[in-house]
Amino acid sequence: MKSMALEGLTIADFGWVWAAPHLGRLLADMGARVIKIESQARMDGTRSLPPFLPDQVPGPNRSGYHGWLNRNKLGVTLNLTTPRGVDLAKDIIKISDGMMENYSVGVMERFGLDYESVKRVNPKIVYVSLSPLGTNGPFKDYVMYGRPQVYMSGLANISGYPDSAPSSTGVSWGDPVAANHGAFAMLSAIHHSSKTGVGQYVELSQWEGLIGFIPEAVLDYTLNKRVRVRQANRHEFMAPHNAYACQGDLKWVTIAVANDEEWHSLCSAMGSPEWAKDEKFAGGYGRWQHQEELDGHIEQWTMNYTPEEVTEMLQKVGVAAFPVLSNRGLVEDHHLNDRGFFEEWDHPEIGRQKYDGVLWKMSKTPGRINRRAPLVGEHNHYVFGELLGLPQEEIDRLVEEKVIY
Repeated sequence: MKSMALEGLTIADFGWVWAAPHLGRLLADMGARVIKIESQARMDGTRSLPPFLPDQVPGPNRSGYHGWLNRNKLGVTLNLTTPRGVDLAKDIIKISDGMMENYSVGVMERFGLDYESVKRVNPKIVYVSLSPLGTNGPFKDYVMYGRPQVYMSGLANISGYPDSAPSSTGVSWGDPVAANHGAFAMLSAIHHSSKTGVGQYVELSQWEGLIGFIPEAVLDYTLNKRVRVRQANRHEFMAPHNAYACQGDLKWVTIAVANDEEWHSLCSAMGSPEWAKDEKFAGGYGRWQHQEELDGHIEQWTMNYTPEEVTEMLQKVGVAAFPVLSNRGLVEDHHLNDRGFFEEWDHPEIGRQKYDGVLWKMSKTPGRINRRAPLVGEHNHYVFGELLGLPQEEIDRLVEEKVIY
């Protein structure tokens, strides 16, 4: 079996719900030893979030969401409201190269686990904070959740139909975006620490990371003082560019045409209809100006076929088209399954389940899934006993005292 890129790194994961746990998952997938730290007094929020597998019966070890975010990790329980619990957390930090957290500003400081405190026990530590709005500024103490950040970022304001309210996709995009940026920043800082012996504090605002989703809209205002408007599925300059109804119940296909060559190919695939020969559709700007009429004509054609049939016809002539997929469509998609994107593994409480696999394909140091997400406190004895060297009697006493809890 090939070695993994981050073998030898140890990461302390103090993450909550999505942002920091996702960062930890990325590193664990590449071979880092990631130790997830939570408490039975306040378990990670994902343990109480659906879907609960396999039968929707809730349980702290049954959440598919938790299983998705925390695979490949070791899991321990520590009561950080106790001095001994904080000391043990610092002992884990002592053997770690990096740590991450995404609590509200001030939470880690109240635990005594802020950067200034932990760098005294490990000067080489790279400490990544993924707070919702940043650790300084007038909004730093605001209560915040993932989906409202989508509205704050400007993304929702340009999503939806022109005559409707701002629209969200229903996904807390700030969390995974911050995790991706945080993983890059953490590895960069660990690289620096490995050369200099000096760690550092990495601060990242989930809100600011999400603004990078709409660079065109930001630039349009900074350069032109122009406020973007909602335009549904349409594009700033491409036309046609939309989702079109097809045969079947709520079946759709996306079509995007970037230039005249692709337009002529689309017309050919549609049988060169008379309406497409109208002079107003001859150039890109004309098509863009008359999108309402254009979309109506195209949909009259797509409704005669399934999304898959439209896709096959248009892709053959070099036109970008693809079915609009549901979650079922994704899991059953033959292309994704042919590439081995989904993987299955066994779990003692929920049986065999399918999850998305490791995204990147590295030829020399491939990532892989070595273990499922941990049960509550599953690796307490390994981490506190074998890694930290606590005798069994002390571990038993700390469990009884609800320090390891």
